[in-house]
Amino acid sequence: MKNTLTITDNRTGKTYEIPIEHDSIRAIDLRQIKVNDDDFGMLSYDPAYLNTASCKSTITFIDGGKGILRYRGYPIEQLAEKSSYLEVAYLLIYDKLPTADELAHWEERIMHHTYIHESLARMMRTFRYDAHPMGMLISTLAAAGTFHPEARNVGDPAVRQKQIYRILGKLPTIAAFAYRMRIGRPFNYPDSTRGYTGNFLYMLDHMNEQDYEVNPVLARALDILFILHADHEQNCSTSTMRSVGSSRVDPFSAMAAAAAALYGPLHGGANEAVLRMLNEIGDVKNIPAYIERVKKGEMRLMGFGHRVYKNYDPRAKIIKKVAKDVFEVTGSNPLIDIALELEHIALNDEYFVKRKLYPNVDFYSGIIYQAMGFPVDMFPVLFAIPRASGWLAQWKEMIKDPEQRISRPRQLYLGEGYRDYVPIDQRTE
Repeated sequence: MKNTLTITDNRTGKTYEIPIEHDSIRAIDLRQIKVNDDDFGMLSYDPAYLNTASCKSTITFIDGGKGILRYRGYPIEQLAEKSSYLEVAYLLIYDKLPTADELAHWEERIMHHTYIHESLARMMRTFRYDAHPMGMLISTLAAAGTFHPEARNVGDPAVRQKQIYRILGKLPTIAAFAYRMRIGRPFNYPDSTRGYTGNFLYMLDHMNEQDYEVNPVLARALDILFILHADHEQNCSTSTMRSVGSSRVDPFSAMAAAAAALYGPLHGGANEAVLRMLNEIGDVKNIPAYIERVKKGEMRLMGFGHRVYKNYDPRAKIIKKVAKDVFEVTGSNPLIDIALELEHIALNDEYFVKRKLYPNVDFYSGIIYQAMGFPVDMFPVLFAIPRASGWLAQWKEMIKDPEQRISRPRQLYLGEGYRDYVPIDQRTE
């Protein structure tokens, strides 16, 4: 049996044999299919890249039909239960779980880089009082690259490594400063003794209290949420990181572009849409009427369904357990009762089951963040911090991949063929 695809062009009667590798064909192989020798050749047309692989990767595996998510082969369920976020970040970037010494060195290097330059902090103070935290994060992240001009030398492994430490260390500080700016409070500088998520919560909340302690349950809950959001294959922001990074720009600039992609409501803002929906429903007794409106096409069921998953999102199952731990500390969020009943109805209603509309990671994450005291406009920021490790892993993989070149998609031109210029005094409407 040949591992090839035979294509017959009915326009010419010619037959072409295209090699198959990893259940895919190379789009460039279609270029040989022509009607005339001076033709450009056949293109594949795939809006939004719904069925186009842009890279080979060994980082994240997803089986949407079976509800499977694995980082470097490790099930997300095991990592969420047994690992820390920084350990998972190491796994994503270096393709192995660290030894105790490697993890200690990794954590020390990242926490060493949590401080940002005072000029950068002063720049953040110039944002308007009501600036969106995600806008501040994107702008500051791009500006941070100007403080490290050597970061442009992406071909040097030592330089790449230094930027990885810097970005993972500084991003929570930039995020926390953006939050403090948003609420009109002075910045809290990092305390590396508190751990990655503990330090982040400290920078957000500390109000000069003596003996202030971060609740360990909330720190661990945030750590798990960070693990769940660390990477998710070639989504919009990740493919942006790769595409912009393919020009060999510094990783701060590429990551600012990725964060900008995440800022969009169809990506990083999805859990905010869930909260708006739950608030609109208002009470468990109103769910049946809302469900009927969804079936009529009048409303959307936010937090259900996924471009990749056609089964229960494995991250959503883990988040439900995290929610229970958080609510024992913060008190229950009244929206959780609506969410649980909404999920119960949707999972047992033939309309939703037939359409494979299962809860995704956004369905419960917003409720947890709200219970922890985060304002809604911080939600995409809380997505960007953990996703940085995935972005960096994907960026590093792209840089080292000899098959990758600067990203340059083709287009199908459907405009005018040729037109002569008409002087302005001769033009008519």
